[in-house]
Amino acid sequence: MRHPIIRLFVMLAVVITAGCGFHPRGTTQVPSELKTLIVSTGDPYGPLARTVRQQLRINDVKIVEDSKQNRTDIPTLRLGPESSGRNTASVFISGTTAEYQMVMTLTAQVLLPGKGIYPISTTVYRSFFDNPNAALAKDAEQDLITQEMRQRAAEQLVRKLLTVHAAQINSKETLPASVIPVPGQGSQEAPTSSATSLQ
Repeated sequence: MRHPIIRLFVMLAVVITAGCGFHPRGTTQVPSELKTLIVSTGDPYGPLARTVRQQLRINDVKIVEDSKQNRTDIPTLRLGPESSGRNTASVFISGTTAEYQMVMTLTAQVLLPGKGIYPISTTVYRSFFDNPNAALAKDAEQDLITQEMRQRAAEQLVRKLLTVHAAQINSKETLPASVIPVPGQGSQEAPTSSATSLQ
């Protein structure tokens, strides 16, 4: 008697989470027009490109080869360089740095054929405690933190694809269409502002 009741509760929980729009952590409801993408980057085999591609695949985005024909039909995610740095957050009594605030910024552009270019960016922060007496261990820890920050930034960058969809809808509703050049595609129909980024 107990098993059918447990089964009923499990089925009810599945239906409720599915109905409320629950998704596993790290996934995003990517707009349908961006479910197939070209990923363009100056370093296609670098850690940033690999991490972003991994996040896109996790979110069921199909990545296609960059070709002249595909560029006229399929949106392109053009990744900019990864920018990172650190600022002093606190110091020891001796005056040496005790804590850093690490900063990483990712920038990208979404090129929608015939519709325009939409810039997106994201910035993540992490604290890092320095210990001059354990320099090697701290270097390894800093590398791990950098990888984690890159992963988080890539997740946020994929979420920003939702803002591209919203900006595109807003442009259609509020701005007249005109012809603007899109790099590599000649003249295309697009809003006069060419891009509206909702951060």
